[in-house]
Amino acid sequence: MTDDRANRPNKLPWPPMLMVATALAAIGLGMILPLPLFEAWWLTLPGVLLVAIGLGLDVWAITTMRRAATNVLPHRAADQLVTSGPFRFSRNPIYLGNSLLLLGIGLAGGNAWFIVGAPVSALLVDRLAIRREEQHLAARFGAAWTAYAQQTPRWLF
Repeated sequence: MTDDRANRPNKLPWPPMLMVATALAAIGLGMILPLPLFEAWWLTLPGVLLVAIGLGLDVWAITTMRRAATNVLPHRAADQLVTSGPFRFSRNPIYLGNSLLLLGIGLAGGNAWFIVGAPVSALLVDRLAIRREEQHLAARFGAAWTAYAQQTPRWLF
């Protein structure tokens, strides 16, 4: 069996699957074994702001990809190398937005399981999707990808 990363990075859309699994696990664990944030009502506003930033980043990145006429689905081949919009600051703004969304929901909803789950989900996305996507982009776009990857961080730093 050959690994043909030039055609598609993954067989499964890991990032949305992991985000949903993390949210469901956080909700379930919050019901079975609550991990509250010490009745921290003052965390609601920062949580709502993180949710808004996460959703805004997701929408901005998806809109940028659509304008570039490239595929948005993480398990399908990239048609174009997108380096504009939020991709100037992060090679993975959608995954960054998803992580901020999970953190924000945890803060706003007072469920610390979301906060625990966000970095775990990000790590799994990195290992199951990002590394494979980078191999796919390198195979597809060569020197252009290499130059972009050298100047733009994977997340934010």
